[in-house]
Amino acid sequence: MPTSLGADRPGRAGSAVPAPVGPEALPAGFGAVPAPVGPEALPAVQRFDFPIALIAGELLADAGADAPFAPGGRPRFRTLARVGDGNAVFPLASLTKPIVAWSALIAVDRHLLDLDAPAAPELPGATVRDLLAHASGVAFDSDAVLAPPRQRRIYSNRGFEILGRHLEEATATPLEAWVEEAVLEPLGMASVRIPGSPAHSGTGSAADLAAFARELAAPTLVSPALAEAARRPVHPGLPGVLPGYGRQAVNDFGLGLEVRGAKQPHWTAPTSSPETFGHFGQSGSFIWIDPVARRQAVFLGARPFGTVHRENWPALGAQILAL
Repeated sequence: MPTSLGADRPGRAGSAVPAPVGPEALPAGFGAVPAPVGPEALPAVQRFDFPIALIAGELLADAGADAPFAPGGRPRFRTLARVGDGNAVFPLASLTKPIVAWSALIAVDRHLLDLDAPAAPELPGATVRDLLAHASGVAFDSDAVLAPPRQRRIYSNRGFEILGRHLEEATATPLEAWVEEAVLEPLGMASVRIPGSPAHSGTGSAADLAAFARELAAPTLVSPALAEAARRPVHPGLPGVLPGYGRQAVNDFGLGLEVRGAKQPHWTAPTSSPETFGHFGQSGSFIWIDPVARRQAVFLGARPFGTVHRENWPALGAQILAL
């Protein structure tokens, strides 16, 4: 088990990941940051009777903020909670989607990929933006077209596989190599692998997923305007089915990120802000960022998504927000 998320950790190319803020990182006069809490402070984790890994954090200062918490202009974080082995590798399932989406936005910033480019010949009128926002009309796991573009929110693994094809063509790089170069190496996410389908085929550790949560909370790899667009609803108000939670009158997604809005039922806390964004996976995994509360959390586990997750994730999220 890692002693601290803040310990420098070698990346894929031997680089070190900067440590989140800790007691030693705060200037004199600001006191010590409390140590991360464990399972005793989060009763909901007791309901998971199988191996899990949870890491929750708080954004103390944004990049460039005029505050003593952010020397050098880097965003500064502290770890709020840690449960289980943060270095253990678990299946990610659909948590690959936001990672691949982030690599797509990096390609957009580099003028390699156009969000308004056509999605595919078999999806007339749909764009790359629609693929990222699950609004292209393509079916969950086939090339069947179930609706015209931008009319319904049809959650689609196939759409992300089409996106992966676009990324390979735009970057002239195999998708796995592009994601590694654009996202995993810069963030030091050495445990993460995304072979096969970009929609669901991946593994990684909670420690590395927490690094990605910090990136989503205070982006360093994607331009501010594009990062802001990613976490806001794209084609807001579309109805659709949220896997595991049923039909939603408004099923908002951003660019590869689910936006909580007013969805009910939902896997995040009832006390989460409507601006909360992230993703969950059928492997029993989640990543969420609440920009209003300035909190982030990641959860991985050894059992696929089921009743125990559906019943306890909202309470767990509320307990993290209350820390």
